[in-house]
Amino acid sequence: MSLPSKISTHADERSARLAGIGLMLLGVFMFSCGDALGKYLVSTYAVGQLLWLRACAALVLLSPLIWRQREAFFRIERPTLQAIRVLLSTLEVAAFFLATVYLPLADVTTYYLACPIFVTALSGLVLRERVGWRRWSAILIGFGGVLIALRPSAQTISWPAMIALGGSLSFSVLLLITRLLRATPDIVMATSQFVGTFVMGALMSPFGWVTPSPRSLVLFAAAGCISVTALICVNRALKLAPASVVVPYQYSMIVWAVMFGIAVFGDKPKPATILGAAVIIGAGLYIFLRERKLGREEMAVNPPA
Repeated sequence: MSLPSKISTHADERSARLAGIGLMLLGVFMFSCGDALGKYLVSTYAVGQLLWLRACAALVLLSPLIWRQREAFFRIERPTLQAIRVLLSTLEVAAFFLATVYLPLADVTTYYLACPIFVTALSGLVLRERVGWRRWSAILIGFGGVLIALRPSAQTISWPAMIALGGSLSFSVLLLITRLLRATPDIVMATSQFVGTFVMGALMSPFGWVTPSPRSLVLFAAAGCISVTALICVNRALKLAPASVVVPYQYSMIVWAVMFGIAVFGDKPKPATILGAAVIIGAGLYIFLRERKLGREEMAVNPPA
């Protein structure tokens, strides 16, 4: 390969990684919006009802794209792995919102912010991605910031907490499988996940059904639209960049958790929360700058073929 071609290839790879990071940040923000909205809704309605109506709205929103790309659904790669991914996605969403019925949103978020640790540990084994000691250090520092900010409560051994932890593990494996299936079209990935939650929600919703008001129907529809945007952003991020690069940016959840806590639930952040958020942001920026530096170094030292 000629030098210009190699430079172009490295530049494209670096741009893809940076785009993946940006999409992950946007996806995390949208998920945080949906999480806050979902917790608000499950204070009145059953979790199954949230899953079903949220999935209904998402599938209606996606229907034009599903029809336009319908042929892609008949050429799905690795169907067994796709089915496992849908199952994990469905269980993860149900576990998250079920846990928020009994635990504060911040506590549930604590468990999910452990995902970068799980993903980084597994990405070397499952995806054969190289994770250097600097990135490991930044990830561990970022997780330390999470502990400073949220200070897990004495409820860490409760059943709701175990449900949240199980959801976190499911989400971690889901992210790795998404990376493995990155050749699958975005619309197929998103649709299959919402079909899974639609089925589970339909099975669960008759238990504890509460007839929603018109205002609540609007909120359910908004939850579906938000989840579509978030899911597509995260799936695309995992296609563009290695999981160990983009997943640590889930730490930005704590920033949004603090902001939504103030704006929606009237929570006042403690000094420890502010300090932890600063540590998390610093660790994330370090990983981002490290990626840029590595990209430049590769372009400079790799000789032409």
